[in-house]
Amino acid sequence: MILVEIYSKKDCSLCKKAKQLIDKINAEMPFSFKEIDIAASEDLLRKYKEDIPTIFINGKKAFKFKVDETEFRKKLRRELIKNSLSRMWNKKEHFT
Repeated sequence: MILVEIYSKKDCSLCKKAKQLIDKINAEMPFSFKEIDIAASEDLLRKYKEDIPTIFINGKKAFKFKVDETEFRKKLRRELIKNSLSRMWNKKEHFT
Protein backbone atom coordinates (compact mmCIF):
# COMPACT_ATOMS: atom_id res chain seq x y z
CA MET A 1 0.00 0.00 0.00
CA ILE A 2 1.24 3.48 -0.82
CA LEU A 3 1.79 5.84 2.09
CA VAL A 4 1.24 9.57 1.64
CA GLU A 5 2.35 11.81 4.51
CA ILE A 6 1.78 15.53 4.89
CA TYR A 7 3.74 17.64 7.33
CA SER A 8 1.48 20.55 8.27
CA LYS A 9 0.05 22.84 10.95
CA LYS A 10 -3.55 23.60 11.90
CA ASP A 11 -3.55 27.26 10.89
CA CYS A 12 -1.94 26.76 7.47
CA SER A 13 -4.15 27.61 4.48
CA LEU A 14 -1.77 25.94 1.99
CA CYS A 15 -1.90 22.79 4.12
CA LYS A 16 -5.70 22.85 4.09
CA LYS A 17 -5.76 23.10 0.28
CA ALA A 18 -3.21 20.29 -0.06
CA LYS A 19 -5.20 18.02 2.29
CA GLN A 20 -8.42 18.69 0.36
CA LEU A 21 -6.75 17.67 -2.90
CA ILE A 22 -5.17 14.59 -1.31
CA ASP A 23 -8.55 13.56 0.17
CA LYS A 24 -10.21 13.99 -3.22
CA ILE A 25 -7.65 11.78 -4.95
CA ASN A 26 -7.67 9.26 -2.09
CA ALA A 27 -11.39 8.73 -2.71
CA GLU A 28 -10.51 7.67 -6.28
CA MET A 29 -7.15 5.94 -5.77
CA PRO A 30 -6.74 4.19 -2.42
CA PHE A 31 -3.60 4.86 -0.40
CA SER A 32 -2.72 5.27 3.26
CA PHE A 33 -2.71 8.87 4.41
CA LYS A 34 -1.01 10.25 7.49
CA GLU A 35 -1.02 13.85 8.67
CA ILE A 36 1.86 14.95 10.86
CA ASP A 37 1.33 18.11 12.88
CA ILE A 38 4.73 19.78 13.07
CA ALA A 39 3.59 21.78 16.12
CA ALA A 40 3.59 18.54 18.14
CA SER A 41 7.39 18.33 18.09
CA GLU A 42 10.07 21.00 18.44
CA ASP A 43 12.32 19.06 16.07
CA LEU A 44 9.63 18.88 13.37
CA LEU A 45 8.70 22.51 13.92
CA ARG A 46 12.33 23.57 13.51
CA LYS A 47 12.79 21.38 10.42
CA TYR A 48 9.53 22.19 8.57
CA LYS A 49 8.48 25.59 9.96
CA GLU A 50 9.11 27.41 6.70
CA ASP A 51 8.41 24.45 4.42
CA ILE A 52 4.78 23.48 4.95
CA PRO A 53 3.04 21.68 3.63
CA THR A 54 5.62 19.09 2.68
CA ILE A 55 4.22 15.91 1.16
CA PHE A 56 6.01 12.57 1.02
CA ILE A 57 4.99 9.55 -1.04
CA ASN A 58 6.44 6.31 0.31
CA GLY A 59 9.07 8.26 2.21
CA LYS A 60 10.22 10.38 -0.74
CA LYS A 61 9.63 14.11 -0.77
CA ALA A 62 7.12 14.76 -3.54
CA PHE A 63 5.85 18.32 -3.01
CA LYS A 64 6.49 21.41 -0.95
CA PHE A 65 4.02 24.31 -0.55
CA LYS A 66 1.64 23.28 -3.35
CA VAL A 67 0.40 19.96 -4.70
CA ASP A 68 -0.12 19.72 -8.44
CA GLU A 69 -3.03 17.33 -9.03
CA THR A 70 -1.75 15.90 -12.32
CA GLU A 71 1.76 15.39 -11.00
CA PHE A 72 0.43 13.88 -7.75
CA ARG A 73 -1.59 11.32 -9.74
CA LYS A 74 1.48 10.50 -11.87
CA LYS A 75 3.62 9.93 -8.79
CA LEU A 76 0.95 7.70 -7.23
CA ARG A 77 0.68 5.65 -10.42
CA ARG A 78 4.45 5.22 -10.53
CA GLU A 79 4.41 3.94 -6.94
CA LEU A 80 1.52 1.58 -7.72
CA ILE A 81 3.47 0.18 -10.67
CA LYS A 82 6.63 -0.20 -8.57
CA ASN A 83 4.67 -1.99 -5.82
CA SER A 84 3.03 -4.31 -8.36
CA LEU A 85 6.33 -5.14 -10.04
CA SER A 86 7.95 -5.74 -6.68
CA ARG A 87 5.16 -8.14 -5.65
CA MET A 88 5.41 -9.97 -8.97
CA TRP A 89 9.19 -10.23 -8.65
CA ASN A 90 8.91 -11.56 -5.10
CA LYS A 91 6.37 -14.19 -6.19
CA LYS A 92 8.65 -15.23 -9.05
CA GLU A 93 11.58 -15.70 -6.63
CA HIS A 94 9.45 -18.05 -4.51
CA PHE A 95 8.75 -20.29 -7.50
CA THR A 96 12.32 -20.69 -8.67
